[in-house]
Amino acid sequence: HVMRIFSAYGHNRFVLALGHMGDQVRRYFLEYEVMTRDTTIHLAGAESENGRSRLTFGGGYEHDPWEVTMVDTGLETGRAARLLQLEPYLGNGRFFVAYGEAVANINLRELEVFHTRHGKMATVTGIRFASQYGKIEADADGTITEFQEKPELPYWVNGGFMLFEPEFMTLIRQHYHENLMETDLMPDLMAAQNLMLYRHNGYWQSMKTLKDALKLKDDWQQNQPWKVW
Repeated sequence: HVMRIFSAYGHNRFVLALGHMGDQVRRYFLEYEVMTRDTTIHLAGAESENGRSRLTFGGGYEHDPWEVTMVDTGLETGRAARLLQLEPYLGNGRFFVAYGEAVANINLRELEVFHTRHGKMATVTGIRFASQYGKIEADADGTITEFQEKPELPYWVNGGFMLFEPEFMTLIRQHYHENLMETDLMPDLMAAQNLMLYRHNGYWQSMKTLKDALKLKDDWQQNQPWKVW
């Protein structure tokens, strides 16, 4: 669904940084057509080319023209080093980065316009969401003065949809290839006033826990809030 969000805005070239369970991602895409179309297999016989079975597909089939490159970037590799391994496939222009663990009804066209206007090296999408716990405040003697059930957090959180200029890769290669992106590279970009925040006030939901997965399933069944395609 994350890829479909990008595709809805005309971005159909994907480079996936594979790590844990990367084989499952490869298998999904390699078997995608077989699993979604009517399939006839011609078992290999003497007349078969190269002695291999042949597949033919039938039935209706419509899909956006995706180009998916899958790169094994290791199990414990930091994000900056993962990005560096993807560089040969990124081309020479600006590029989006998504963590792949959250969906949103984000307008990527507006994000790109915002990025172009400010002219800085990097844009990070910020989101707001409610605390998973209630908030309680009390005075010195313990008398409760405020009681709120799961209030909205008073700060922005990295929503995992980012846009970078190509110079970002040069920066990683020269100075940060062994560093962590979030704790080293991004704070330095901020200090250089080269990092901007795009505020997304719409739907956003991650899928890190079983609770998250159940919420996403329920949200999708109700009104598909992140379906922008």
